[in-house]
Amino acid sequence: MNQTHPQRNGDVATLGPTESFSGERGRCHPCGTRAGCTRRHFCISVLVLLVLAAAVAVVVALALRPRAPANRFCRAPNNQTGFLCDDRVTCVPASWVCDRVSDCRDGEDEQEQLCGDLPHSLPGFLVFHCSNPKSWVYADQRCNGMNDCGDCSDELGSLAACPPCGWQWWSCSPVHYEFCSCVPRRLCRDGVQHCLGWSDEFLCTP
Repeated sequence: MNQTHPQRNGDVATLGPTESFSGERGRCHPCGTRAGCTRRHFCISVLVLLVLAAAVAVVVALALRPRAPANRFCRAPNNQTGFLCDDRVTCVPASWVCDRVSDCRDGEDEQEQLCGDLPHSLPGFLVFHCSNPKSWVYADQRCNGMNDCGDCSDELGSLAACPPCGWQWWSCSPVHYEFCSCVPRRLCRDGVQHCLGWSDEFLCTP
């Protein structure tokens, strides 16, 4: 009876190309260094690990990045209506939004989504609509003493609901179109008429 023996090369036995030293057929060593194996499996494994590591890094970075606040309303200096930046700290006055100057660190106050179709693209709290339906001003321009609407509806209109003139203003009927019901005290006694009754020159003190 004929028996098949492994071929010998000197005193060392060599196995067939599909049999590993562990006796398992068709299975390559993980490092691809055994006879009949290539480095292809090793390279694919490394590539998969790199892709997974990159994906994990992206997820971690996104998780650590400050999320944009859902509510952008905030109070700017002088109690003005403001726009809250993504850092949740910086409060930009309403009239600084979409002025082509980035006041937020990442420029979110000038993004196209916010500024693409003024005033419709702005959040409602940033906008004050004048008596003229075609006119609007920023919310922080309401009750600032200036005739920003052009018809004083941002200062005297029922929707404006402005308080009386503050201590920096003198109450009168101004003669200049830029004012509505008050003039700045800094203009008092400057030799120029700003009130109809000249009270800014005879009664008002800077």
